[in-house]
Amino acid sequence: MDEKLPRSEVIETEIPLGPVHPAALEPYRVRLFVEDEIVQEAEITIGVNHRGVERIMEGLPVEKANALTEKICGICSNAHVWNSVRTAEMALDIEIPERASYIRIIMGELERLHSHFLYLAHGCETLAHETFSMRLFYLRETIMELLAMIGGNRVQYGCGIIGGVRPRCELDDAKIARIRTDLDAVETKLADFADRFTSDTIVMSRITGTGVLPQKQALKLAVTGPTLRATGVANDVRVDMPEYEPFDFNIITQEGGDVKANLLIRVLESFESIKIIRQALDNLPEGPIVDRTWEMVDSEPVHSYIEVPRGILYHSYGLEDGKVRSCVIRTPSMANIGAMQYAAIGNHVTDAQLCIVQCDPCFTCTDRAIEIIRRD
Repeated sequence: MDEKLPRSEVIETEIPLGPVHPAALEPYRVRLFVEDEIVQEAEITIGVNHRGVERIMEGLPVEKANALTEKICGICSNAHVWNSVRTAEMALDIEIPERASYIRIIMGELERLHSHFLYLAHGCETLAHETFSMRLFYLRETIMELLAMIGGNRVQYGCGIIGGVRPRCELDDAKIARIRTDLDAVETKLADFADRFTSDTIVMSRITGTGVLPQKQALKLAVTGPTLRATGVANDVRVDMPEYEPFDFNIITQEGGDVKANLLIRVLESFESIKIIRQALDNLPEGPIVDRTWEMVDSEPVHSYIEVPRGILYHSYGLEDGKVRSCVIRTPSMANIGAMQYAAIGNHVTDAQLCIVQCDPCFTCTDRAIEIIRRD
């Protein structure tokens, strides 16, 4: 009787993850196509957080539009508002006070620290190493308190405005002293973590050679930021930003393009951020922190690129009667997430999520607008 039944044949095996998954900080959907528990193909779908921020910005007064960009992402909120006001300043030909530029650098590097620590903590959590994870979250808390002290909030600090920074973000002697003291403690604890982390043979064996993204493929897919530098490419937009000209720092690179390289990049870059902040505090210029003498004029779309924790952030818009026109925002995760589909292939299904999150994806940043192009 059983011989008359048709034989079943497995066409493909698909393992879906998300849009809610315990190893993911944000909602997204992953489809893993596996054979003998090895990933043969991966497909990442975003859009759950879609809010259409660029469309909402269209026609808003530029100051209000700048404030809205800070709501794009809670992790890199300062980066978005910094690049947005920077775009307006380029359009209006505003030269901000030097002291304001230094404070922006300090805020930017503090945000890079808190973002990298969050990434490292999440990475250790994905590796099921709760001790490392909790220690990193504790370390990150020190940075969060410094950001709150300067900006007044733990998230969305509202530091940057057209012409400089808000008066509440002024740094007095007490704030500077606290920043120095806390950074000394953070640097010591980070060095201790780095030594323990790299000495753990179980962790190293898990992440070495996992989720490899070859340099050639990374360049082809327009990968950016630490994810690109983890493949050996020394590309960092900060070296081209006039704001960073007074500061001495190294561009950190690693070879291999695997999870290990991505984790080590963030650790070593954190030391460089601490070095930049110390230079800014040592040489903080005297003078005002905002220029309010500028006048509003119309402008064609202006383009601004800055280096944020995940890579190159692009903002562009024009001005018409003081209102934003033709707004475009491109975040680094747009390219990096797509590359992780490639990085997951060939790895065991239990390492797939680790391969995907190694680029530190920010889905909230990425889910802004969807353009549908019809091709005849």
